[in-house]
Amino acid sequence: QVQLVESGGGLVQPGGSLRLSCAASGSILSDSTMGWYRQAPGKQRELVATIRSGGFTNYAGSVKGRFTISRDNAKNTVYLQMTSLKPEDTATYYCSLDQLRRSYWGQGTQVTVSS
Repeated sequence: QVQLVESGGGLVQPGGSLRLSCAASGSILSDSTMGWYRQAPGKQRELVATIRSGGFTNYAGSVKGRFTISRDNAKNTVYLQMTSLKPEDTATYYCSLDQLRRSYWGQGTQVTVSS
């Protein structure tokens, strides 16, 4: 079993920054992909960014250059540094972990960008 716990969400003004964290526990394999997805009200869940164990990253075009995903394999933790936040970044952000063709999800953390 794998458990994911996110933290770091909140309310921030446009142009501000936030850092999300997600700690994974349980049977975490060395070859896994961790990532962040988000879902705004009335919209489908969408990819934000992913990172493989070796450090290869992938970003959605809408966040490229503003968000940075990183990972501490020793702590089984993934981070999402978000800068230059926009109101359209408002959503519930979910942490994910993929291994052995299975996907695990956190409970989500709310990010609201508003003045």
